[in-house]
Amino acid sequence: VVIHRLAKIYFLIMNVKLLIVKEGILTAVVYLFVALFCYTISCFLFGWLSLILNFFSLVSFALLFFVLYFYRDPERTILLNDNFVLSPADGRIFEIQKDSDRQIIKIFMSPLNIHIQRAPVSGTVESINYKKGKFLPAFDEKAEIENEQNIITISTRHGDVEIKQIAGILARRIVCWVNNGDKVIQGQRIGMIRLGSQVDLSLPEY
Repeated sequence: VVIHRLAKIYFLIMNVKLLIVKEGILTAVVYLFVALFCYTISCFLFGWLSLILNFFSLVSFALLFFVLYFYRDPERTILLNDNFVLSPADGRIFEIQKDSDRQIIKIFMSPLNIHIQRAPVSGTVESINYKKGKFLPAFDEKAEIENEQNIITISTRHGDVEIKQIAGILARRIVCWVNNGDKVIQGQRIGMIRLGSQVDLSLPEY
């Protein structure tokens, strides 16, 4: 009976996996299993042992809902237009810089934002450069240089467009879903950063 119920839970989660990214599936299953396990055992106990297990069950359910919320992956209506550049990330623009012949737009993502990055333009992935680093807060001027980061360069007819994924004080892993030579379409999912983080968009002067 237990195996049957776990199988039903597994298939239920797999059926809604399109609502969250695949990186969150295993974590969600673990928290769900712990929550149900603690609750089930508590039903056969009394006193403080039952209360402790119920407490762990509630905490696990809370963490489960946080995981489902953080790893959410809602569908977006993307109107393809080669004359437009989409934002690669949800968040708040906190700085715009001009460096030589390029314009750099810096976007801060809080833990409440969706942390998936999308291709701002259509083109070909020319290079992917990952660098290990620190986990300074996004507002620190050294963060964009010293923090863990990944730069995805997309070649277009207008020039190269760079998306820099920068880890923050809470972010501990950068995920990239494209490879060198891949053809990407505007709005396509290209990666994500876990927890608070920053994304820089570097554009050539058109």
